[in-house]
Amino acid sequence: MSRTVRTAQVTSLAALVLATLLAPAVSAAGAVVPFIEDDYPKALAQARARNLPIFLEAWAPWCHSCRSMQAYVYTDAKLAPFAERFVWLAIDTEKAGNAATVARFPVGAWPSMYVIEPRSETVAFRWTGSATIEQLLRFLEEARPAAPGKSPAPGAAETASLQVQLAEADRLYGAAAWDRAATAYAAVVARAPAPWAPLPRVADAYLFSLQLADRGAECARAARELLPRIAGTPSSASVASVGLDCAVGLEAGAPGRSATIADLERAARAALDAPALGLAADDRSGLYISLLGAREDAKDEAGKQRLAGEWIALLEGAAAKAPTPQARAVFDSHRLSAYLEIGEPQRAIAMLEASERDFPGDYNPPARLAVAYRALKDPARALAASDRALALAYGPRRLGILRTRASIQAESGDRAAARATLESAVAEAQALPAGQVSARTLGALRLELEKLSAQ
Repeated sequence: MSRTVRTAQVTSLAALVLATLLAPAVSAAGAVVPFIEDDYPKALAQARARNLPIFLEAWAPWCHSCRSMQAYVYTDAKLAPFAERFVWLAIDTEKAGNAATVARFPVGAWPSMYVIEPRSETVAFRWTGSATIEQLLRFLEEARPAAPGKSPAPGAAETASLQVQLAEADRLYGAAAWDRAATAYAAVVARAPAPWAPLPRVADAYLFSLQLADRGAECARAARELLPRIAGTPSSASVASVGLDCAVGLEAGAPGRSATIADLERAARAALDAPALGLAADDRSGLYISLLGAREDAKDEAGKQRLAGEWIALLEGAAAKAPTPQARAVFDSHRLSAYLEIGEPQRAIAMLEASERDFPGDYNPPARLAVAYRALKDPARALAASDRALALAYGPRRLGILRTRASIQAESGDRAAARATLESAVAEAQALPAGQVSARTLGALRLELEKLSAQ
């Protein structure tokens, strides 16, 4: 359910962490399925030789949802029967060598998972965001090609045209054509019978398409309409969460806004309190972020603080029960965000220092320490942590670390150093391979540099 595209509706420092310094993903080597890492041509050749579809996981080293999937889902023995039914590929989207693959299969949000038909190299199915093991198993079952000679299921003739419509919607979704995919999924949802096994997956993709297409009012409305139809499924949590984010993002005074927020807030809370949904702790944390956004929108400071306390208890409990240091690190970024939310960044220091010791080659712990020390108004330690992070970081994520560094320098009164840092960030952004940095990111860096130069 969790997707790194979502922006937390919390304080600016916490939002910064969620947007730019999320948790590291781990290698796919611990998975129970045989991932090929960072080699699309090799996976494609194997898929064509074995006549199998490719399962592609697009991840990034800063993505907490990717980290959760790799620590808790891909390691699940229930996946073993699928090991020989797909060619498994994991792509680190930050690596320059993977830029062409990322351009071919646009991400939009992390993690993204694709089932690719190897002859045409087209996406047949896509899943965006984390998935429980049960959701992933259902996705793989739906995506697996039918056995040769298999008879159509009863009633298949009556639903053939719906399946054609769904295939087209899935194709558009796989191509990241968000607006067209949303329209196509809307037509599918309108025709879908009750019950219909693919509906939870379709609902999740439909809501995400609407959100990425900036169709916020439709997103909120669709969430309210779909929730009764997918009740009791893990997708009900993601639909409630995305719908609530969309509703909160509507302009104040929009017709029905308050009632929609209230309905979706209740649905998100119900999902949070429903253990039968089998949500991962990372997904439950995402629900808390959406609920905090709703309380902030309502200017309910007391409610926000109560939720933040629950959020921290969830995260600390999950970290304490984590079976490995890698699994514990899943929760580092959200724990830091939660501590920033309640104004106690010092609580993050020991946690992040432990992660830096455990993962000396990972830039994320020192990058987060820079944020925590910035909040503590300790620029010397913040800049030292930033130095350590930059010595390890690569790809587009360096831009976020440099932006944080420039803010630390400017806040400590060294505007010349801040300008030099932003100039370096602009130069690095311009040098990245096509597709690894957006025009929006480059524009934001240039704007920050102009503002700083004007001071």
